[in-house]
Amino acid sequence: MYAVSKKIAFSMALLGLLLWPSAGYGEGSSIAEGSAIALFDGKSLEGWETEDRGPVTKGWKVEDGNLVWTERSQSIYAPGTFGDFELSFEWKIARGGNSGIKYRVAYYQKGVRGWPGWLGCEYQLFDDAGRETSPQQSAGALYDLYAPNEKKKLKPIDQYNQSKIVLVGSHIEHWLNGAKIVEVDTQSEDWKQKIARSKFHRAQGFLENPRGRIQFQDHGHKVWFRNVMLRELNSKDKTISR
Repeated sequence: MYAVSKKIAFSMALLGLLLWPSAGYGEGSSIAEGSAIALFDGKSLEGWETEDRGPVTKGWKVEDGNLVWTERSQSIYAPGTFGDFELSFEWKIARGGNSGIKYRVAYYQKGVRGWPGWLGCEYQLFDDAGRETSPQQSAGALYDLYAPNEKKKLKPIDQYNQSKIVLVGSHIEHWLNGAKIVEVDTQSEDWKQKIARSKFHRAQGFLENPRGRIQFQDHGHKVWFRNVMLRELNSKDKTISR
């Protein structure tokens, strides 16, 4: 019964995503949708913060309406924490580049290699044509865990890709250029087995947190972002608020 209810809730949430913005939700709907917000306004780094929630003063700049990594400093975070949401963005990366967007990021006393730190799932950003890697670490992958499927179509290095991350409860989707390329249930046995075999196995309760931060990664390679939009989703039995 629980599994059926969860599938129904997720289906209704996705229906809302497909209808937005031409239609909304009325009274009695089990899923309500929040307004879209621009995490990046194309003009400044206002609102963005460092790991310790200080202002971003180096490493990232605004260039021609893009949020751009320019030099080694640290990863940056959107302000606040988020639960269920759809995050859409456009991106391109330098030749041989490697970066990512992490979500549901939380602090773990024991993380990778047993060290404390901030961890979350990652939408991998990668130059597949200019650098070799495993499918689980290629562009669009749920980093180190799930490879993109055969629907993946990555644009040439000088063109922007359109990506989307959808989270509804334990359900995760990665989209790339109009195609759903990863779909995961974090309550499934397959997920649990993959985590147990991964570098995240020391992080007790990894991704069991219902809310978390959104991180844009500093991985030492230039990457450009634009049109970064987020829509939070509300379910009837819990309040999702920023």
